[in-house]
Amino acid sequence: MAARAVIRFAAILVAATTIVAVPASAQTNDPNAGRADCTDAAGAAAADCPKDGNEAKVGGEPGAVTLPALIVDLFPNPPAPVAPVPTPRPSAPPADTQAGPPVGGAIVSPTDLVATAPRRAIAGEFVPDEVLVTVDGDAGAVQQIAASFGLEVRSQRQSRLLGTTLVRFGIPDGRPVGAVLAQLAADGRTLRREPNHIYSLQQAAGIINYAFERIQLDNKRASGENVRIAVIDTGIDDTNPALSGVIADQFDAMPNVPVEKRDHGTSVDGLIAGVGALEGMAPGARIYHARAFEDGKSTMDVILSALDWAADQNVSIINMSFVGPKNDLLATACRNARGLGIILVAAAGNNGPKAPYGYPAAYDGVIAVTATDAKDGLMQQANRGAYVFISAPGVEMVAPSGAGSDVVTGTSFAAAIVSGAIANLIHASPERSADDIEKALAATARDLGPKGRDNDFGYGLLDTKAAANK
Repeated sequence: MAARAVIRFAAILVAATTIVAVPASAQTNDPNAGRADCTDAAGAAAADCPKDGNEAKVGGEPGAVTLPALIVDLFPNPPAPVAPVPTPRPSAPPADTQAGPPVGGAIVSPTDLVATAPRRAIAGEFVPDEVLVTVDGDAGAVQQIAASFGLEVRSQRQSRLLGTTLVRFGIPDGRPVGAVLAQLAADGRTLRREPNHIYSLQQAAGIINYAFERIQLDNKRASGENVRIAVIDTGIDDTNPALSGVIADQFDAMPNVPVEKRDHGTSVDGLIAGVGALEGMAPGARIYHARAFEDGKSTMDVILSALDWAADQNVSIINMSFVGPKNDLLATACRNARGLGIILVAAAGNNGPKAPYGYPAAYDGVIAVTATDAKDGLMQQANRGAYVFISAPGVEMVAPSGAGSDVVTGTSFAAAIVSGAIANLIHASPERSADDIEKALAATARDLGPKGRDNDFGYGLLDTKAAANK
C-alpha cells in the first residue's frame, strides 16, 4: 500500500508539473495534417470537407514552415463506415486511374534522407518533390520510366503487402507532384501513383492507470502471453523497466535518421504489455516494434516498409497510433494485412470534432479508437465521424516514457489499450478470427452518448469481459 501511495503521489507531481509547463491547447500533432481527400464529390461529402474552397495548394506557399530535412511527425486524425473484410492479398494490385494527388498541400518529412541533406521549405501534407509508384516490371523498367519522365530513383523494393515493386521517384526539376502523377498515368507499367504523404502521431496534452476498471479487465488475470503484436511508432527506450522482456524484436524503417524521440513509442508499448509498476493491458505479449517516426512525423514509404516488416513477423495485431491523409497504397496494405488475418487497430485522431477523417483509422477493416477519460467522457480534442469504431481510456494516464514515466493523453494511447485488450481475447481463445473479435467488440461495447453507434463514441466503451464471453 505504501509503495502504491508513493507511485500515486509521484504521478500527481508529474501531472502538476505538466499542467504548469504546457498550455492546455498544446498537442504534438500538426492540426493541418491528415486532411481528407476532397478532390471528388463523393469523397468530399463523405469526409465532411470544408465548404469555403480554401484548400492548400500542392507546391510551396507563402508562410511555408522551414524544417530540417530529417522531419518526422507522430499522430493526427480520420469517415467511411467499416466495410466487409477483403480477401487475402492479390498477386498484384488493380489498375489505378487516379491522375493527381488530393488537394491539401505538402509537408516535407524525413524518410531515408541522408543527414547532410539541405533544409527546405515545406507546406501541406506530402513530400513536395517525390511520388510513390508501383511498377509492373523489373529494375530495367524502373530505370526506363525514370529516364522517360525525368525522374530520379530514390528507392525501390518488393512490397509484400502491395504485392509488387514500390518505387520512390524524386522530382529534380520542381514540377508539381500532381503534374508528375498525371504524366506517369500514361505509362501502363505504372499501376498505382500516389504522393508520398506525411503521417503524424496522435498524442495530446499530457493518474494511476484506470483503464483496467473502465474496460472490465481484471488486472490480476490480464494476460497476452505469447500473443505477437506489432507496433509502428517512434523509437523506444528499451532499457525502461516497464519494457523488460517485452520487446521480441525491433526494426528501424528510417535507419539514416538519428533517433532522438523515444517517449511516444515507449508509452504505447508499455500500455499494451508493460510489466512491473506500470503494468500494461496484456502482460506477456510479445511486442515487435518498428520505428517509423521521428519528431512526431513519418512518410508513406517509411510506414509501408514498417507494415511489410510487421506482416513478416506473423503478428496477430498491428497497432498504428498515427493519422494522416487518404492514400491508396496504405489502403491496399491495410486491406491485404487484414486479408492475412491480422487485426488492425488505429488512433482516430486528436484534431477536434470538425476535423476531416483520418487514416488509416478510416479504412475498411481497421478498428478506429477514440479516447475517453476516467468518467467515460469523450476527449475534447478527439476526431468525430462515422468511422469511429470504439472508445477506450486515453486521457491523463500514467505510462512509461523515455524519461521513466509520464502522464499521457491521446487517441494513440486509447488505441494501445484496445490492442492490449484484444491480445487478452486472443490469448484466451487463439482460434478466434479477426472478424469474430471485431464483431464481439461492437456487440458488447457499453453504449455511450446517443443510442446505438454514433460519430463520437462509435459503438461505445470497450468491455473486455463481455467480449470474451460473446
